Amino acid sequence: MPTAQTPAASIAAIRTLALVGPASAGKTSLAEALLHRAGMIGAPGSVERGSTVSDFDPLERKMQHSLNSAVMHLRHGGCRIHLIDTPGASDFAGQALPALEAVETAAIVINAAAGIEPAAVRMMEHAAERQLDRLVVVNKIDAQGVDLPGLLAQIQATFGKECLPLNLPDEGGAKVVDCFYNRDGHSDFGRVADAHRALVEQVVEVDAAFVERYLNDGDVDASELHAPLEQALREGHLIPVCFVSARTGAGVAELLDVIVKLLPNPAESNPPDFLRGEGAGAQPMHAEPDPAKHVLAHVFKVTQDPYVGKMGIFRVWQGTVTPNSQLYVGDGRKPFKVGHLFMLQGKDHVEVKDALPGDIAAVAKVDEIAFDAVLHDAAEDDHIHLKPLAFPTPVHGLAITPKRHGDEQRLWEILTKLVDEDPCLKVEHVATTNETVVYGLGELHLRVLLERLRDVYKFDVDTKPPRIAYRETVTAKAEGHHRHKKQTGGAGQFGEVFLRVEPLPRGAGFEFVDEVKGGVIPGPFIPAVEKGVREVLASGAIAGYPVVDVRVTVYDGKHHSVDSKEIAFVTAARKAMLAAVREARPIVLEPVVHVEITAPESAMGDITGDLSSRRGQISGTLGGANGTIVVRGQAPLSELAGYQSRLNAMTSGQGRYTIAFSHYEPVPPAVQQQLTAAWHAKDED
Repeated sequence: MPTAQTPAASIAAIRTLALVGPASAGKTSLAEALLHRAGMIGAPGSVERGSTVSDFDPLERKMQHSLNSAVMHLRHGGCRIHLIDTPGASDFAGQALPALEAVETAAIVINAAAGIEPAAVRMMEHAAERQLDRLVVVNKIDAQGVDLPGLLAQIQATFGKECLPLNLPDEGGAKVVDCFYNRDGHSDFGRVADAHRALVEQVVEVDAAFVERYLNDGDVDASELHAPLEQALREGHLIPVCFVSARTGAGVAELLDVIVKLLPNPAESNPPDFLRGEGAGAQPMHAEPDPAKHVLAHVFKVTQDPYVGKMGIFRVWQGTVTPNSQLYVGDGRKPFKVGHLFMLQGKDHVEVKDALPGDIAAVAKVDEIAFDAVLHDAAEDDHIHLKPLAFPTPVHGLAITPKRHGDEQRLWEILTKLVDEDPCLKVEHVATTNETVVYGLGELHLRVLLERLRDVYKFDVDTKPPRIAYRETVTAKAEGHHRHKKQTGGAGQFGEVFLRVEPLPRGAGFEFVDEVKGGVIPGPFIPAVEKGVREVLASGAIAGYPVVDVRVTVYDGKHHSVDSKEIAFVTAARKAMLAAVREARPIVLEPVVHVEITAPESAMGDITGDLSSRRGQISGTLGGANGTIVVRGQAPLSELAGYQSRLNAMTSGQGRYTIAFSHYEPVPPAVQQQLTAAWHAKDED
């Protein structure tokens, strides 16, 4: 519980900010500039030299790109500012999107030289969906040849006229000029007064009393506009734009002032969408940023630290967390005791005595903690959770096997840890192909996973594309017969089986029918016959894939009173089944999936043509947001291997797709010939 040393007033001095947007926009360099300007580090680190606070992972230093979200904090103007640096590549959405769950403000960072990239649009949309305050930060304003007025016009055309500058570049981007509190002077854009007037008019529109004053007096002192400003930010009526150069430091001090003076504290933002209960009966509820109430904290990131073990990083929404707090994890019935409470500074863990509403903190060595869990200190709060984020579906698969035989269990344990850290990774064991398959958002996503396996866990694996889960079936009735007779000097083996196969409707499965009369196959041996049949169902008859949708009827046979044994009837039934299937016009079936592709409208022709060339069928198209289109259809799963790479080429990296299983249907004859030939060649080897 809070003490007299943690008054509610201190919550007003907390700010939370996530730096989001495309790769190479300079988010990590901007975080360094902010930390340096606030006196938290002696000099800004360099991405190229691998010396930044947030890109501390060895793989990040090696690749010179952020791969994980990183949490930092700083102090400025009497405020504690929590900062989250996120990766920009779409393959790492599982790291970037959860950061939006922990902050009041999403700062969309735009590279002035590159303009508005698709990742900026996506993150702006996600932030709007979560009803976050939004801020556009234009970085690299000192780059050669940039057209900053043109870029501002592009920002307003893309994100709306509510995007207005809080400051403007001056002297060719060497500095910036405030245009919220200041109404005098000039900038590279022209008169500051014009920008000031546009800002004030936009803010006062949300408050009728201020509108009247503005109309009567011709202006309103910006220092009086705190309440309507926060309302305008909450409602998305104003999306401020700030200009900076992380490289030179231009605008960095002004950005810190904006964060402290103008961005919301935990009590001024839209409350997150907590739900109490499960399923359709869940009721919305709001956490209150009150340090005296029950604890509600949300785990938005989990890491596996080699020194301190599993670490849960959480945002406190209600109550106060201290060392020795007793907290429950979600619906868990047994609480854990907070031993050490940390605030993070990149890889460094700074021990603290409490975490208030608005603070981002971490606990270590709690095995029960998991991504998206709600931590609470009251048993009655066990069915509270946040409205889930809509993550992209991982569809890029890779089959993984350990290089050393016997390491399968350890591989599964390591993959489970990696999946715990990233909600956009999925691992499963596919029983039909007996493969362990990892699914990610793209080739880079999985390449980083493999490097982490090798470099962090010292675990070597072999990889290959996942096998397609083909099936076999029959299209006609046929009969099969086999007599198994073996004499070994002592007791022999004897069993004879006559059976019939016939097709069943797609999806019907398998039926086994016993029509044996007169005890020609004694009842105790009928299960052995079924076992032999099922061996063929599992291993395949023509191409090595499971046989489905067949009825098998055993109608005759012979036995020997001395030599008949279970193994004899298993063998006879297996060979009779193989003979019957091969006479029943067998075919190979392939999985067909629903596919939904979201891409720029300009790429529609290329996408539909390409999908048709992959034996796909288009079922419809829908208009999406911001000039996108959604193409829906079906295609054989085998034709979508490496499809994300092809989609990237057609859409300049702006396309994404999801798949879901639909049904099985016959493969073309040429494909069946290839599959059967490959199986027979393997058998001969």
